[in-house]
Amino acid sequence: MPVKEIKKAYIVTVDMGYGHQRAVHPFKEIAACPVGWKNASIISANNYPGIPSSDRRMWEGSRKLYETISRLKNLPLIGEAIFDIMDYFQKIEPFYPIKDLSKPSAQVNQIFKMIKRGWGKDLVQILNKKPLPVITSFFATAFFLEEHGYKDKIYCLCTDTDVSRVWVGLSPKNSKIIYLAPTRRVVERLQQYGVPKKQIVLTGFPLPKQNIGGRTETILKKNLGCRISKLDPTKSYQKKYGATLQSYLGTSNCNITKKGPITITFAVGGAGAQREIGEEILRSLHKHIDTNQIILNLVAGTKKEVYTYYKKVVKELHLEKHHGGNINILFHQEKMEYFDLFNQALLSTDILWTKPSELSFYAGLGLPIIMAPTIGSQEVFNQTWLHSIGAGMEQQDPAYTHQWLFDWINTGWLAKAALEGYLDAPRMGTYLIEDIVLRGKYKEIKDSQLI
Repeated sequence: MPVKEIKKAYIVTVDMGYGHQRAVHPFKEIAACPVGWKNASIISANNYPGIPSSDRRMWEGSRKLYETISRLKNLPLIGEAIFDIMDYFQKIEPFYPIKDLSKPSAQVNQIFKMIKRGWGKDLVQILNKKPLPVITSFFATAFFLEEHGYKDKIYCLCTDTDVSRVWVGLSPKNSKIIYLAPTRRVVERLQQYGVPKKQIVLTGFPLPKQNIGGRTETILKKNLGCRISKLDPTKSYQKKYGATLQSYLGTSNCNITKKGPITITFAVGGAGAQREIGEEILRSLHKHIDTNQIILNLVAGTKKEVYTYYKKVVKELHLEKHHGGNINILFHQEKMEYFDLFNQALLSTDILWTKPSELSFYAGLGLPIIMAPTIGSQEVFNQTWLHSIGAGMEQQDPAYTHQWLFDWINTGWLAKAALEGYLDAPRMGTYLIEDIVLRGKYKEIKDSQLI
């Protein structure tokens, strides 16, 4: 019997850092409005209108703890130790030797104790007034939706290239949660944790449609062709791999003569960590910015203090008068609006510089990634994944960016990383997930063996 097509689903996330909200941002157009609410929007389970004070306290404690510890990591002597303690409880075990990891972790047991005390029940009751499929990017929301008797399908979207045991509940074999896996390793890992294969779909990570241009990838291919031209000024890479480029991008998007400055986008994490790296990049490249060789986007995200910090550095270097518009500080107090600004900036970005967070998946847009140091166990696995597909490389000393960056450009390394990311990182997750949730078309990535 054919599945009835629907137009909307509830999109549920949590306001913690950027990763979980960025993952569902591409679905804002299909977000349903709960009964009694005025506007349809992506729902933050930890700060929606009318959330009970008891639920808010549970969520708020976790968010503040994470952001504080993330910022403390760089403190001398004690910072690293404090962060390591937190990271221990969410660490991902080595994949080999392969073993049964289905026993619930202490963190999972604690989450379910909170759920049994009523955590999340209010939101489930609201959504049950008009049940629709739910896409959620956070494990705890998937758990309490199921435990409190949600009446429609629950899709849990994993947000890293590998996941810890906390993503799977107490009894995965009896659960109805359907996992949307961004990589083949996540599929395998969920099975190690006891999730039946029939409850897992390999979709890839959902990337913004505005950066893809439909299922034919019109925007993505055009931008990648221009990017490779700028990142391969000697054309040595394009000459060597011309047939491959034409095969995947089309003749019209190859051998482009694209002149002008190279655009670098440096993004800090949701807690505002690593802002100092952005300052070092700016100081190292300020002469190249002044002479129109480089455009630098410094991403402050939603952190006013990071925005103010970057404004101060720009003023100190007197670049506000001389950079000719080649420095942009991306900031918006609202996260969904910030994501829109960020995606718009990526349309003209040639190099993405960031820690290997959920932004690792943006290699699928054909963006070469310079990796800042990792923060947390999951980012170590993301870093390894970027290496394995050839789309990312660790930063060298940011203070000497003006030296090593241009070596990487002139050798064609970054052009190579751009194409490798496009070829081997998943990029159609948004479309596949919408097909699954709205149209019942359970179709996986065709070339899944590569990811």
